[in-house]
Amino acid sequence: MGICEGRIALVTGAGRGIGRGHALELARQGAKVVVNDFGMERDGTGSQQPVAQSVVDEIKAMGGEAVAHAGDVSDWNTAKEMIDLAYDTFGDLHVLVNNAGILRDRMLFNMEEAEWDAVINVHLKGTFCPTRHATHRWRDEAKAGATLDKRIINTTSTSGIYGNPGQANYGAAKAGIASFTIIVGREMAKYGITVNAISPGALTRMTEDLGMGRREGVAEGSWDPRSPDNIAPICAWLASEQSKGITARVFHSSGGRLGIAEGWHPGPMKEKEGRWDPAELGPVVAELIEKAVPPFSMRG
Repeated sequence: MGICEGRIALVTGAGRGIGRGHALELARQGAKVVVNDFGMERDGTGSQQPVAQSVVDEIKAMGGEAVAHAGDVSDWNTAKEMIDLAYDTFGDLHVLVNNAGILRDRMLFNMEEAEWDAVINVHLKGTFCPTRHATHRWRDEAKAGATLDKRIINTTSTSGIYGNPGQANYGAAKAGIASFTIIVGREMAKYGITVNAISPGALTRMTEDLGMGRREGVAEGSWDPRSPDNIAPICAWLASEQSKGITARVFHSSGGRLGIAEGWHPGPMKEKEGRWDPAELGPVVAELIEKAVPPFSMRG
């Protein structure tokens, strides 16, 4: 008996990397899983590959239950199909893990409109669409008298929380997801729906050229602190009934480290009676900057 026994989960972007780790761990913990992945290259291009079905096969081989979905998370109707698939196949949906994403990194002055749109679309709209359809259905259940214990788990990033040059599109999307998590968490609390996010650190095809190194020198069968599978435990715990009441939070997970992010909060402030004169603001701003905590780096 795992901590997700009897739960039904949908994981987007679950064909590879962190999403695959989430899907496999949820299955190990007893959940039935809808495995979604569009099967494209990391920049969202290329021909569709049957990676979702490969993960379903892995889950079934270890005695679990799963079904594949190969649709685009950013498509409104396709996102609804994912939610419906969970109900049609397993009779319910308790957990939505929004993990799908792509990269099109470039310094802003060289970034094309299509590179901005594609990344914002997959990450931000691709989190909104499944969440909207799931919460719409769940709210109807609550209004009909059901007592809910549902979970939404989003994927943000230090690139969005702290900022990483060359990733204005990706970082803006991930920062948006962090704020989305807090807002939707507050909106959904009264219905028995919690909403949290994970900011992962791992070596995947998305991060192999972003300073995460390469998986060299790790002995076969030994623990690899850079493995994407290390992110799955917090996902499985958040998906379980044990996490009830924890909502609108962003968790950091990397290797054996687990932490919680502290978001925007009011800092130093100066006040006067009346409107500020622009000419007097120089020393005022200097004093505020001196008292304020400096922005954190990508390493937090």
